[in-house]
Amino acid sequence: MQIKVLKLLARSALFVLALLTLYPGSAHAQRAGSAFERLAGQWAGSGTIDLSNGTHETLRCRASYDVLAESHNLQLNIRCASDSYNFDLFSSATLSGHSVSGTWSEATHSAAGTIAGTADGDRIQVHAESPGFAANMSLVTRGDRQSVLIRSPDPNANVRGATINLRRRG
Repeated sequence: MQIKVLKLLARSALFVLALLTLYPGSAHAQRAGSAFERLAGQWAGSGTIDLSNGTHETLRCRASYDVLAESHNLQLNIRCASDSYNFDLFSSATLSGHSVSGTWSEATHSAAGTIAGTADGDRIQVHAESPGFAANMSLVTRGDRQSVLIRSPDPNANVRGATINLRRRG
């Protein structure tokens, strides 16, 4: 009788384990892809850009995030414009555990480089670098709201940073 019960428990445990690894809402799948998954879709909002001359201008922004390859790859595009400045940021990133790496480009100013950083829960933090430019970027996503903070550590940069608040569209 005990052997039959143990076999039944073992089968039940294997069945539950199989469901957890195959079901898209499993704890494993959420941990592996949640940092990128929560970004998926279209976003819009506003913010401010801090220019080197000390002025702050209001930005209008749109963002698009495509999550690919079992939630481990992300393509993002953030377009923002103010009265005198605009940028069109594109990035392709890969998530491996908590590590984020990839490339970025900015079409308006013909700049490109690499990104490296971490993803943990609702926060992604990366350092973007290219010859002659560096910036730190933080994305925090909670439900249908997202904040993007971009800061340049270079005191001579034309743009010192940007703060953007987005809401999911649709």
